[in-house]
Amino acid sequence: MEDYMVRATATDAQIRAFACTAREMVEKARKIHNTSPIITAALGRLLSAGAMMGSMLKGDKELLTLQIKGDGPVQGLIVTADSLGNVKGYPEVPDVILPANAQGKFDVAGAVGKGYLSVIKDMGLKEPYVGQTELQTGEIAEDLTYYFATSEQVPSSVGLGVLMNRDNTVCQAGGFIIQLMPFAEDEVIEKLEKNLQKISSVTSILKEGNTPEQMLEILLEGLNPEALDKMPIAYSCNCGRQKIEKVLISLGAEEIQDMIEDGKEIEVNCHFCNAQYKFSVEELKTILQQCNG
Repeated sequence: MEDYMVRATATDAQIRAFACTAREMVEKARKIHNTSPIITAALGRLLSAGAMMGSMLKGDKELLTLQIKGDGPVQGLIVTADSLGNVKGYPEVPDVILPANAQGKFDVAGAVGKGYLSVIKDMGLKEPYVGQTELQTGEIAEDLTYYFATSEQVPSSVGLGVLMNRDNTVCQAGGFIIQLMPFAEDEVIEKLEKNLQKISSVTSILKEGNTPEQMLEILLEGLNPEALDKMPIAYSCNCGRQKIEKVLISLGAEEIQDMIEDGKEIEVNCHFCNAQYKFSVEELKTILQQCNG
């Protein structure tokens, strides 16, 4: 099944819903960053969330960044998404290994630890919108549920999951976000809560061969779900030599001058895709001119 996301509404728009399948996206991230299984699970959950939350942005040029900073061994995770289904991300420490938790599953909470979740929306204004909440569990889905309720005042249910194969490749990945609108009736809320209690996990739904549309039918059973649109999602990095040059210019003339005086070629790596960009001393001199220009 190719990676894609579905947006839907239910019960006369009292509910809005998102669901995605993201195996290929998470597998690509695993290969790029050479992540351990537990970090693949953590980053994969955040990538799936990023894809769905990115689609909530209004403009094509708007960007969403999800950042988790914790005192656990992974230290931090960052994911960036646009409104068109392009997502990228990286862990600060990719090779964390921990024992399974009490339920026999990946101890993502242990890898993340205590800390903060930041949601940054760059909408082309002078200052981006930044919402920050304290991590409640480190399980990511629960922390995002808490973020929506406290920072955006939108009662939500977030489900995210990554299932690994025995060879540590990604077997299934995806998630859902269900949100209640302010005018949602008590009967609708009660029905939704009962439906959610029946769900064992996102990955079990996907492993049974269900599509994102079918996932929403299960979650919104009896609530007249109606799919609005379908969008492909993919791990995609838009770095390039020009962007890296702008990063170097932002360092300032003094630092670039120090690099020139070292007399050596420099190499800059993209955090998101590990692409390498090399700049000779002559190229650094040209960048310095731009800096002073």
